[in-house]
Amino acid sequence: MHREFETERLLIRPTLEQDAELIHLLMNTPKFIKYVGDRKINSIEDAEKYIQAKMLPQLHSLGYSSYSLIIKANGEKIGTCGLYNREGVDGIDIGFGLLPQYEGLGYAYESSQRLIKVAFEEFEIEEIKAITSKENISSQRLLEKLGLEKIGTTKLPNEDDEILLYTKRKQTVK
Repeated sequence: MHREFETERLLIRPTLEQDAELIHLLMNTPKFIKYVGDRKINSIEDAEKYIQAKMLPQLHSLGYSSYSLIIKANGEKIGTCGLYNREGVDGIDIGFGLLPQYEGLGYAYESSQRLIKVAFEEFEIEEIKAITSKENISSQRLLEKLGLEKIGTTKLPNEDDEILLYTKRKQTVK
């Protein structure tokens, strides 16, 4: 059984086929297409296939992947946050995305902070990476608020654009 996590306002649980509508909506928001890219998720069925092909294999092999963010008060699915073993990034990368009406309310920070803590304390990950486009200022600000440090730029396989690379190492208590 894969773990679920909570914050004060959110239930954070692995993204499953039942979240296909959320993934379809999220991956077709203007910001997702602009900053992450068009994943060609044109239907809920496409989203189900994407979850099966891209998210569940990593969840089963590593025990973590994409997590759906659900408001505890009303059960609304508002976005995703995850720990990704992404091709082209050396290490585990944190990523997040919210539906536009939930941006700017602290949910990305709340869920990312919780998953970073889990990554270090439970999944025994020593270092978290993050990538974002040079134009995505709000994402850069959030990564810095989470304590990640910009260490340079990189390019993902089959992508032309240079992106910013961030990192945060597990703090060792002496």
